[in-house]
Amino acid sequence: MNKSSPKLRYSTFFLMVFVGLVISGSVSAIWARLADSTDRAKAIPSETNRNQDENGWPLVQARTSNPEVWECEVVIVGGSLGGVAAAYHSMQTGVRTCLIELTPMLGGQVSSQGVSAIDESLLMRNHQVFSTSWTHFKNTVAGQIALPPALSSIKPGALVAHTNSCWVGTLCFSPTVGAFAADFILKEAAIFAPGSRWGTEIAFKGADFNRKGDRIIAIHAVRRKARDPNYIPLGHLSREIASWYNWDSDPMFSKTPIKLQAPPGKDMIVIDASDTGELVGWANIPHRLGTEGFATTGELHAVANNSDCTQAFTFPFVLAIRDDKGQSLKTLKQVQSILPRAEHREDYSLGRYPMFGPSSLFNYRRIISLVRNDPFKSYPSSGDMTLVNWNRGNDWGVMNPSLIMNEQEIQSSGQRQDWLGGVNIEALKGGENHALLFSEWLIEKYSTPNFPLTHLSGKGMPIPTISGLSIYPYIREGRRILGRSAYGQEQFFIKEQDIRKDIPDSRDFRRSAIGITHYAIDMHGCRYRNWEPSRSSSSAPISEESIRPIFIPLESLIPQKIDNLLIGSKGIAVTHIVGASTRIHVGEWAAGSAAGATAAWILQQGDPSLTPQELISRGMLPRLQQHLVSQGIPLQW
Repeated sequence: MNKSSPKLRYSTFFLMVFVGLVISGSVSAIWARLADSTDRAKAIPSETNRNQDENGWPLVQARTSNPEVWECEVVIVGGSLGGVAAAYHSMQTGVRTCLIELTPMLGGQVSSQGVSAIDESLLMRNHQVFSTSWTHFKNTVAGQIALPPALSSIKPGALVAHTNSCWVGTLCFSPTVGAFAADFILKEAAIFAPGSRWGTEIAFKGADFNRKGDRIIAIHAVRRKARDPNYIPLGHLSREIASWYNWDSDPMFSKTPIKLQAPPGKDMIVIDASDTGELVGWANIPHRLGTEGFATTGELHAVANNSDCTQAFTFPFVLAIRDDKGQSLKTLKQVQSILPRAEHREDYSLGRYPMFGPSSLFNYRRIISLVRNDPFKSYPSSGDMTLVNWNRGNDWGVMNPSLIMNEQEIQSSGQRQDWLGGVNIEALKGGENHALLFSEWLIEKYSTPNFPLTHLSGKGMPIPTISGLSIYPYIREGRRILGRSAYGQEQFFIKEQDIRKDIPDSRDFRRSAIGITHYAIDMHGCRYRNWEPSRSSSSAPISEESIRPIFIPLESLIPQKIDNLLIGSKGIAVTHIVGASTRIHVGEWAAGSAAGATAAWILQQGDPSLTPQELISRGMLPRLQQHLVSQGIPLQW
């Protein structure tokens, strides 16, 4: 019998292995990675502009060449409510995930932004079309200790479920509880994704792009640590934000630069889950800001393009029925406002609502009810606490100046080279003063011997800041991306007619749906100080009965130009009008959940050429949707 030579046997063996790899698709993935490796090298500086790379993207002006390195496959910029949802679902999918958050609290609007009162549409409640993770998060909140440390002796051991009684929704609680619950569920999910990590008090500073200019290859950030172990935020973001973002240590904070990048041989997808759209704004990825006109969107109630006119932002605070002998009022009277007190007070009104009693302002977002009585029928009790976030009160929609910087302002301020959040300091000051003076006005006007009011502030309180204001303002609207070509648009975005029952020509997004939300078109307006026309969409608001179930398509999460970036918060591709409906808690959670689960699922396919847009182009959406449904994300109403 003839025996083959060892050389021939080895050749035959390797040929069989190669054929097997081709059949499995592994060789295709390997070749794609090798062919693309040069494109994934860091871009080089432009020859004509030292602040840009050769593709026009900004360059990070880092202060150190030796940062702390985090290796992650999914990187989330912003620990907002959407950011928490994104991290939870990414880790649940089994992918190493990293998240950075500017403030000391995870959760965005339920914690650092002070809107710890869940707002949902009645229709969603009636049909129970909530994701499993959203329900789990709410149940986690309900099972936490209700009172913050400094007030725990009032009702020791009481849970949120024992003190929750408000009429804005079915769940109201302390912002400190929201932050704890967010961290708790991330720890639960992290067991499925070893090596995942997240951190608060970390400011986004920019990104590195690949040679081709279509991918982000690193995120830069700076972490701060207070030198004083008893430090708590001032509750005046306008005074601290520059220090929070600065690369350099200062008398208040020591600083550590951080670089987030993919593990060796792995790919990375980035999610912008900041409520202002920080990464989008810093890089000037195609987006819109403020209102649009009819010629831009074709919406019936769109008036004009005005980048100044984003929805009003708010600094919430907490009032308690508690006698502090006038101490908090005395402190509030010391507030030095840039604008006259009288001008601020012209905006204050409770409208048709009483301060106390059934269906009152106090009961609206009552976060602590010690006797847990009916908020629609009863008066509050001594020791009860309410979160104040009121339209004709601490809303600040004045556009002189506006809060969110547009492209021209970012350029002229120098923030493209040294990012400080992309927000205007003077606008922050206006909002802070307006909120503090509203609290002063409420205490002066409505405090009685039976219902004495105290403005809560300080360490261990529901909002743990020196001033008692939320650490970060409640952002109703930031930068909103423009999507790629889809559904008959060259630049995709969801329009008013897509969500209203009473306007024809809606589009059906169910074939590419990755989440569901629903709410009224709830506008919180904008204005100039001299009351010149704001060009806001003031006639657009309408009740939830006129709104269709909103199916969020994957196309609304995919920005232009960058192939490994998704949006996981309020900045999805919607108009100013539609954003007034999708911005609430459950809408933000839906966007974040979809972004996190989608990013992780794509990475698990092991194909470096597979991007969110390619997933659509290759007809792979049904497979992704199966994964989303398996994670408890509803895609049918």
